[in-house]
Amino acid sequence: MTIPNSAWSADHDLYADELLTELTQCTEEGLDVRPVAPLFQAAAALERGSLKSRVADALFQWTQTAAAVEGFAYHEPSTLEEIRALREPFSLRAPQFPSDDDLLRKIRGAWYGRICGCLLGKPLEGIRSDELIPFLKMTNNYPMHRYPLCADVTDEVCGAFRFSFCGKPFADTIACAPADDDTNYTVLAQHLIERYGRDFKSEDVLECWIRMQPACAYFTAEQVAYRNRTAGLLPPYSATYKNPFREWIGAQIRGDYFGCICPGDPQKAAEYAFRDARVSHVKNGIYGEMFVSAMLAAAAVTDDIPQILRCALAQIPATSRLYARITEVLHGRCDGVSADDCVRRIHTLYDEHTGYGWCHTIPNAMIVAAALLYGDGDFGKSVCMAVQAAFDTDCNGATVGSVLGMARGIDAIDPVWTAPLHGRLSTELRDSGTVEIESLVQNTIRHIKEVKS
Repeated sequence: MTIPNSAWSADHDLYADELLTELTQCTEEGLDVRPVAPLFQAAAALERGSLKSRVADALFQWTQTAAAVEGFAYHEPSTLEEIRALREPFSLRAPQFPSDDDLLRKIRGAWYGRICGCLLGKPLEGIRSDELIPFLKMTNNYPMHRYPLCADVTDEVCGAFRFSFCGKPFADTIACAPADDDTNYTVLAQHLIERYGRDFKSEDVLECWIRMQPACAYFTAEQVAYRNRTAGLLPPYSATYKNPFREWIGAQIRGDYFGCICPGDPQKAAEYAFRDARVSHVKNGIYGEMFVSAMLAAAAVTDDIPQILRCALAQIPATSRLYARITEVLHGRCDGVSADDCVRRIHTLYDEHTGYGWCHTIPNAMIVAAALLYGDGDFGKSVCMAVQAAFDTDCNGATVGSVLGMARGIDAIDPVWTAPLHGRLSTELRDSGTVEIESLVQNTIRHIKEVKS
């Protein structure tokens, strides 16, 4: 998700620039926007300045007291107690807690799976499917089955597409895994646990953000939360004040580590994810991180993908849009819907050409679920499907790679995927820089054992 909405500027009014995003978000949340939709549209057309900011402030105040559309089908709270009250229970069949050796292979698989999946999608981040599919065909990589390479990007290729391939980190040119928010947050979560332990609070998450990463490393909802915290707002207000990105994918990419340190305990993993997500997100934005964390925890004790997904769904409200859409993907797979038709369905529900559609939690979570279900347990097939589906390519490749890496272990990841990393990961964290992936693995094992002992 490393595409900023704007250059970082302390005095820039990000909310005023995103009024149409706010209007869409309110509509999706079931608020009755009919009385004010023309005002949002007119205000969005104003030139940037103090007048636009004042109008945006007034419209934000309207959102805080807006009435819901009568008969809205979903109930989507943002507190842990209310979320838990709306869950549909599900228990894993005969989960097998791994031996120490197997757990090490699984944790190593989760780390390498996330990093490889991220690298697969990173050079293509921001491309839309109307150019992605022709690019893959033009470079003999369709259906996608390998990393896109710098060697693919000939003058002919560059001239054929609007999307710029220049300056991207390709697997055949890197010395280690490049820095990316999809991996920065996983390393950051490890530092969070190291510093504050498992009793960390949401406020600790934000303090970690401010202390360990520069402001320019944050985007969309995280950028808003960072700004809100520096202005003195604490969770949940850091997430709710003038945040049109409150259901976007940012929290969903932050949940891996909490699942990794809770093998076999999806509820605890989801609780940790909730504490993290609420600093920047609400509703389905929170559920996305809880869902991913619970998948990782479940994948530590089973490699049955439908069970992993159902176990994760059992940690979020069964009355939510996210639950409904992931369930639709699950049922479609059982009913014989093809992978292509599943992806087409996602594209009909959300428009990848808008920032809202491209970066929202729900379509990207649907892609993750589909890639896991249709990938048949094959690492390469699964991560490639996640990236080929477009939307947020590096985020989805990373999450699918992480879940499958945990479920099947490092031995199920062909070395062709891990070789370009050279065992190292670059980060944007002030105290980390470039780190050895194996040290991340060993620290994860230590955090798990500290609880068991």
